[in-house]
Amino acid sequence: MKKLLPFLKPYIKECILGPLFKLLEASFELFVPLVVAAVIDEGIAYADKAVIWKMCGVLVLLGLIGMVCSITAQFFSAKAAVGFATRIRQALFAHIQTLSFGALDKIGTFTLITRLTSDVNQVQSGLNLTLRLLLRSPFVVFGAMIMAFTIDVPSALIFAVTIPILCVIVFGIMLVSMPLYKKVQAQLDKVLGATRESLTGSRFIRAFRMEEDAQETFDARNESLTALQRYVGRISALMNPITYIIINIAVIVLIHTGAIRVETGIITQGALVALYNYMSQILVELVKMANMIIQLTKAAACAKRIGDVLDTAPGQTFPDADATQDNNAPAVEFRHVSLRYGGAGDESLTDIDFSVPAGSTVGIIGGTGSGKSSLVSLIPRFYDATAGAVLVNGVNVQEYTADTLRGKIGYVLQKALLFHGTIRDNLRWGNPEASDEELLEAASLAQAGDIVAKKGLDHMIEQEGRNLSGGQRQRLTIARALVRKPEILIFDDSASALDLATDAALRRAIGQISYHPTVFIVSQRTSSLRHADQILVLDDGVLVGKGTHDELLASCEIYREIHQSQTGERSGKGGNS
Repeated sequence: MKKLLPFLKPYIKECILGPLFKLLEASFELFVPLVVAAVIDEGIAYADKAVIWKMCGVLVLLGLIGMVCSITAQFFSAKAAVGFATRIRQALFAHIQTLSFGALDKIGTFTLITRLTSDVNQVQSGLNLTLRLLLRSPFVVFGAMIMAFTIDVPSALIFAVTIPILCVIVFGIMLVSMPLYKKVQAQLDKVLGATRESLTGSRFIRAFRMEEDAQETFDARNESLTALQRYVGRISALMNPITYIIINIAVIVLIHTGAIRVETGIITQGALVALYNYMSQILVELVKMANMIIQLTKAAACAKRIGDVLDTAPGQTFPDADATQDNNAPAVEFRHVSLRYGGAGDESLTDIDFSVPAGSTVGIIGGTGSGKSSLVSLIPRFYDATAGAVLVNGVNVQEYTADTLRGKIGYVLQKALLFHGTIRDNLRWGNPEASDEELLEAASLAQAGDIVAKKGLDHMIEQEGRNLSGGQRQRLTIARALVRKPEILIFDDSASALDLATDAALRRAIGQISYHPTVFIVSQRTSSLRHADQILVLDDGVLVGKGTHDELLASCEIYREIHQSQTGERSGKGGNS
């Protein structure tokens, strides 16, 4: 929780005024039993209507003042709690944006969503209750006990015995339940993970008729969460009945003792009623305190989880200024690069070594899991090489600022992802200052001109581009990368949804770009790569072939097998047919 306290600094005033007005409300509430005692002893006992009306007026006044104080306290508490949660959520989201791909993979998307939503809401509720009750409830409990001593010391000793017993029970249950609530939140991550996975892959689930399996997976995780919540709920639920039992036993003892003392004339009937009212106040406040402690227990567990994310190192650091570039150096160079993902047993890439002249086109091909996407992800530094160095314009990518390095690169991912908004909004991710003419030019190069002409730049795209076909999404994501006019273009198998004619037209258009970017094309099709200046062949993370299409047909068995499996051609080692 200490990690989150700095987010409360702008709300110091509210954090003081909220509890202060609650204490004022509690102070007026403590006078109510004395006024009721006066009504009984001075009004009803002597049938003095003037005293009764006067004391009733005092009760109404105390109630109105208490209500005003309570509303004011609620306002300041809510303002502080909501503002506090807002700042945490903003800081948490901003910190997540700084995390490397490796750190994000390690934490998990589902966990991050839970901590941004459910955990922050629990912390908000915990702070709200804390500001309203943390001082008020103990103040009323101990204030009622002190007021009881002013009425009758022997009777008040019952309070002095009851309150410590109740404190032991309340805090004992809190210590037991706190770690359990942390486990509940962790289990909630798993339920949300199953839910998100099922909803995201709903089409695939239906296509393979796996609805029952998906339902069983969800039910199993949900039942596990429910069982854990029931267990911790039973423990927390003990607080109220045990509290009621002890308080009611104390009330019985108080009435029995008080009745004897009233009978002997030591105290008045009004004093006994006042003592009973103070005991009732203690009961109510202890119930409130019990609920507050349960919520605080949840909030503390959630705050710890949020703090863990905020404490997670970004995983990558970038310099404040760029190193001097060498314009005569290759556009991209890999020097004996290896990559091992965090927690992986084997390397995904091993001793990759090649260089790419500026303005050339490089094709990358290999079987599934051969490391094609891993290789190109090292260029924009989505991941850091575990050995060797990746250079862009003669400078190690780790010596570039993030803006400079990413500004040089246009990256089109395997999954064509568009965001909710207009086509114009999505294309301007590549360049926020791009004019409509530049957007149309990029769309034309990406073979998406017909889409824009038919729908218009103001056409609204649904989340993840659900109202577009797979080919339309891919062409628009390619256009988004081209709007930037980058020095390096990376197509990570981003034409898989395009037909051969459109794919060929796209490659021709890219080859005719006036500023001649360096192009990396990851593809499963040899036909998409045969005109590349250089083709890299990967097998299980190892570079097993490097050369032109004809050279690889003659020298690389894996490339020859891929080509033959796609075209049915047969060739000797000396050429192709």
